[in-house]
Amino acid sequence: MVIETWKKSGIATKFPSYRNSSLITAKGWLLGKQNDDEAEGLWRIYDGIYDFTDFIKKHPGGEFWLTESKGTDITEAFEAHHIAIGPHKLLSKYKVRDAKHPRIYTLTLHEDGFYKTLRERVREKLKTIDKSPQRKSDLIHFSLLASIFIFAVLSARLNSLVCLALAGTALCWTTIVSHNYFHRRDNWRMYAFNLSLMNFCSWRVSHALSHHIYPNSYFDLELSMFEPYFCWVPNPHIKSKLMRYLSIITEPVFYALAFPLQKITRIIFSLRHDNVMYWHDSLPLSIPLAIFLFSDLSLFLTLRQWLFITMIASFAFCVIGLNAAHHDPEIYHEGDAHREDRDWGLFQVDTIIDRGDLKGSQFLVLTHFGDHILHHLFPTLDHGILPQLYPILYETLDQFKGKLRECNHLVHLLGQHRQLLRTEPNTKPPGADD
Repeated sequence: MVIETWKKSGIATKFPSYRNSSLITAKGWLLGKQNDDEAEGLWRIYDGIYDFTDFIKKHPGGEFWLTESKGTDITEAFEAHHIAIGPHKLLSKYKVRDAKHPRIYTLTLHEDGFYKTLRERVREKLKTIDKSPQRKSDLIHFSLLASIFIFAVLSARLNSLVCLALAGTALCWTTIVSHNYFHRRDNWRMYAFNLSLMNFCSWRVSHALSHHIYPNSYFDLELSMFEPYFCWVPNPHIKSKLMRYLSIITEPVFYALAFPLQKITRIIFSLRHDNVMYWHDSLPLSIPLAIFLFSDLSLFLTLRQWLFITMIASFAFCVIGLNAAHHDPEIYHEGDAHREDRDWGLFQVDTIIDRGDLKGSQFLVLTHFGDHILHHLFPTLDHGILPQLYPILYETLDQFKGKLRECNHLVHLLGQHRQLLRTEPNTKPPGADD
């Protein structure tokens, strides 16, 4: 396929090949990365090629991360997911050679740059940080998880629309809070994410390895997966103005069906290509099973009740998630002018406007993707301890001419729709006025 001149990436020397596929999936993204990344079939970090084959089963974070990322460049993912010095010291043991070709990614991670300076300060802060809020995060997660089943059963037994809505809300919030756990080493709490019909394995790719590393760029799978329903890239070649307006009109329907569509897409890919289904894809069935066992509903009515709960959760998840931090005309998107300093950490800051209305409430932060910038920069840290890092973040941003921007949810809702309609790239780089 011929790549048109407008198909260029602002963060890489190549246009990602996965975007030429008719069906955009996490598996397809990985295959595209293996094709594009010049990793020579192994793992690439900076300009070195590493063979972690013997380390896969020893990896403290679990086998998944290394197994799925083989054949790709994991430079930024490695740096963001390893705050401690230990993993960096291990690298030399597994290096097999220098890479034959330069990296395709143009973002930088210099030792004296913004991100590594900030990470060094955070590393020191973590030695004395109060980690007790992590227990509160765990309690919130467990309480919401239990609430799904309690309200789901009550909605059936009492024929209550209120309980039905509460069950859907609890499912939505449990899904979001579970995202706090699948960025880390394997743990039982991450499995609760699957109750939504989505799957944490797929999201570890689309969210942790793709969106978190390359937000709002062509390499951001979460940007591509929503097309053609929603197109946030300010480029008239991708989607016409008329189609952008139609996206806003059809938005509520898509929001309600997003969870089931994720499951359907993975099933179709498994039937047509490679299997991407897991045993834990059956976990969502625990909700209708609880309804059926603890109420007098028939099987048909049980499944209908479950569908309504899932659609409520799906709608709420999209209202929160798609308007959480990343889409506003003032935020960097693919095609916009980028700042002169290509530091990866500053790139994260430029692609985010935080939800200022969530600060001060651990519950709201956990259930609404709060403290977004710090979460992107240090995804393995519990949301509960992130507020203690703000003084360090502010200090480092001032030093490197970055800016933490904030607004409330309403402003994000309006901004996300203005971004859908925007077709002209911003010519003014982020930080130009900082």
